[in-house]
Amino acid sequence: MASPSPRRPSPALHQAAGLLDGEAAGLLIAATSDLSLVVDDHGIIRDTAAGQADLDGHGIESWLGRPWIDTVTVESRPKIDALLRDAAPGAMTRWRQVNHPSPTGTDLPIRYATLRPRKEGPIIVIGQDLRTVAALQRRLAETQQALERDYDRLRSAETRYKLLFQLSGEPVLVVDAGTRRVTEINPAAMRLLGRPQKRVLGQDAAELFDAGSLRELQTLFAGLRVTGQATDLVAPLAGGRGEVRVSASLFRGDGATSVLLRLAPLTRVAPERAEFGGGALDIIQRMPEGFVVTDASRRILTANTAFLDLTQHATEEQVRGQSLDGWLGREETDTLALFAMLRDHGSVRHFPTVMRGQYGSVEEVEVAAVSASHADQPCFGLTIRATPRRAAPVHAGSHDLPRSVEQMTELVGRVSMKALVRETTDLIEKLCIEAALRITRDNRASAAEMLGLSRQGLYAKMRRYGIGDLDGNDPELTP
Repeated sequence: MASPSPRRPSPALHQAAGLLDGEAAGLLIAATSDLSLVVDDHGIIRDTAAGQADLDGHGIESWLGRPWIDTVTVESRPKIDALLRDAAPGAMTRWRQVNHPSPTGTDLPIRYATLRPRKEGPIIVIGQDLRTVAALQRRLAETQQALERDYDRLRSAETRYKLLFQLSGEPVLVVDAGTRRVTEINPAAMRLLGRPQKRVLGQDAAELFDAGSLRELQTLFAGLRVTGQATDLVAPLAGGRGEVRVSASLFRGDGATSVLLRLAPLTRVAPERAEFGGGALDIIQRMPEGFVVTDASRRILTANTAFLDLTQHATEEQVRGQSLDGWLGREETDTLALFAMLRDHGSVRHFPTVMRGQYGSVEEVEVAAVSASHADQPCFGLTIRATPRRAAPVHAGSHDLPRSVEQMTELVGRVSMKALVRETTDLIEKLCIEAALRITRDNRASAAEMLGLSRQGLYAKMRRYGIGDLDGNDPELTP
């Protein structure tokens, strides 16, 4: 954005100013500005005039005889230099805001422009007090901060409401008072009604009950709309899911009136849940992944068939009451680290370790676990999945080359570090050469340049690793 051009007075204003003597001009400048200064060629303040009485408390009288640049804060010094440098006869500089340190402890903001009536004469400085503007800006910032705090409080309150609504064990529905359509339902109500959320939201609340209760429900909603209160009623749920006591409360929010329906079951009829519970246990037993539940001391409470396969046991009774540490983990520290993370975070995913069988088998596994520390009997549940085996590439040396950090660490103790480093370096060289040939579409000259090798050096490494078809008839081998 271009700076505004200096203001030049009109010819008529020039003529009128010529009729004024020095005293009249000084009075005119003092009257039209909040603060005016007279500065000599060396930037020294020679005179001051404040147009507002409340400016006297900021130590302006102490500026006399001091360089103007020394009366402002550090970040305002370049602006003072520009105001003094740009002052010229016949034009006023553009306005610049500077801050003066004040004895009150709060900087004094002033917007300045300068002009030089004569080429060799002093510089006239015209200032406008910006304290009112600064106060408005500060008040605006404080208001914005207050709005942000209020928004955070409202968002936190909404989060707490939704959390309590979802975790409440009491079946609750929120219904629009005018249309009787369900707008919200918590999980406890879904379990009581035996319906998922999508089949309840938007439905007439009266349709959730037996048709014989329609008149009583209509009376309940009509009483709420008229008096804001309604007595509890007992009504059977649709589908023969038992009777409930219905309590209704009217509340208003977001410009709409809603009804909070609380359903207290009087009978417990949930055969589907009982059947599901038995089915769930059967599913866990037949899972292809190992599943085990332990108590707080890591002793096994129950385990499925896949877990017994990993530990090489025939029946659950053989492992029940035994410590999980006997089969899980390369070392004892593995199991200790897993359960320490469970206690700290409540759940763990993708924990790599091994399962050791009763007869010496070792299986690479990945564990996902969860802690139920707040239950009546604190326990831990773990699923154990065997890691897919990957065929390792065969190297011409005595050992397979490691393809990952895990495979590399497995070779520690079986291979010397010198051999492991040498073979890993060979693997990296081979992968880099193959990548360069692939990128250059088997242009070996370009590949050698890309890798920083001579062509003969590239061919030597290709022969060493068995890459490509290098025979004596290769035209690129011809010097």
